[in-house]
Amino acid sequence: MVEQDNSEAIWPNCYEIGEVMSQDKPVAISVKGVEKIYKLYDRSSDRVREALGFTKKPKHKKHYALNGIDMDIYQGECVGIIGTNGSGKSTILKIITGVLSPSEGQVLVNGRISALLELGAGFNMEYNGIENIYLNGMMIGFSEKEIDEKLQDILDFADIGEYVYQPVKTYSSGMFVRLAFAVAINIEPEILIVDEALSVGDVFFQAKCYHKFEEFKEMGKTIVFVSHDLSSISKYCDRVVLLNKGVKLGEGSPKEMIDTYKRVLVGQYEIPDDTEHTNLLHDEELREKAAGSLQKKEKEEKTAGQGINPELLEYGSGKARITEYDLTDQNGVRTTAVIKGQEYTIRMKVEFAQDCPAPIFAFTIKNIKGTEITGTNTMVEKAFLEAVKAGETKEITFTQHMNLQGGEYLLSLGVTGYEGDDFTVYHRLYDVLNLTVISDKDTVGFFDPESVVEVRPPADAISGS
Repeated sequence: MVEQDNSEAIWPNCYEIGEVMSQDKPVAISVKGVEKIYKLYDRSSDRVREALGFTKKPKHKKHYALNGIDMDIYQGECVGIIGTNGSGKSTILKIITGVLSPSEGQVLVNGRISALLELGAGFNMEYNGIENIYLNGMMIGFSEKEIDEKLQDILDFADIGEYVYQPVKTYSSGMFVRLAFAVAINIEPEILIVDEALSVGDVFFQAKCYHKFEEFKEMGKTIVFVSHDLSSISKYCDRVVLLNKGVKLGEGSPKEMIDTYKRVLVGQYEIPDDTEHTNLLHDEELREKAAGSLQKKEKEEKTAGQGINPELLEYGSGKARITEYDLTDQNGVRTTAVIKGQEYTIRMKVEFAQDCPAPIFAFTIKNIKGTEITGTNTMVEKAFLEAVKAGETKEITFTQHMNLQGGEYLLSLGVTGYEGDDFTVYHRLYDVLNLTVISDKDTVGFFDPESVVEVRPPADAISGS
């Protein structure tokens, strides 16, 4: 059952007070034991026979879109939900917003919600844009007077000109989503639910959407954000929940959950029986199963004082193993600090336990929040496209100039490849090295464009003199 209650007096009694206030903030959304089950039939006639009671045995199979999901989202938080297609992300959002009802469990919502799920789902195609603005606003619960006050903001944000007076059925797809997004985002709710809706329209409209999203976050609104854009998840979210096949695998910082999600994408994970403690990053048994994993004591002895992370995340199939790695400056000296503008080299040595048809060697540099800043691999660079035999060892170096802004970064290394049509991870080391960039000039953004600047009188002024 989905309940929405705006009463602060009633809300604390929904669950035990200690649970609701565990982070010294009121809970905006509480999800307890939620399941969503769909019945799957081999034939449509089986559905009819079962409905009419013509069969004693069930003719359906149960499909769990969600299976025992628990989570609390606190007021003022921005929580991301990530997972592969079919993991249940959109289903949980639809249950929270009341579009779907759970088969089991309970959802409690404390505040007015505006949802960016299926944009324009409530539009009447025969009405014009203005009429649909009022229709949608009233469906959400606003009075005509309140919509009057917000109308100009909605029109300015959508920016579709005189087309707003034409029937929606005549709109292009871009105009349609612009108006739908403008209506949803300008309602100014207490809770904003976003499902892959920030990448609509052209690049300028997308920038406007993200700016509005940042405004909501600065205002302390509660935001639940589903996206496959991991950079946006890392940038905006305070906490991330990872789902897979309807099961909650874990929750934690964006960096931790994004790293775990990448394991899920390549099948390097297991779903624990205990769904209450399912953070894969802290599952020691899984870490020990990862091929080529080093013992903790060995790591600490080997990496002490070298800027190497003894608690790095590693996994792989075991066909290859990264045995050595380091970073050197332009003089060939091993270091973890590089001066901006100078050349540096990333090196790794890889041993192969089995034949690999065409291994790909890669590195990635992330900031401390987990956002991938840059990186490359031998396939992209067309530097190595050969088969490797069992027992061989390869040494790979990537040499480039340091154009990143001054600050702290993390280096990840990997050996992957395609076996037929299947992408395989042989060995990955996440956040293996700390990289410090030393700079006395930082520009805007992640990297320095190395602009050549000239200031002089215009050519016509020179010729005229």
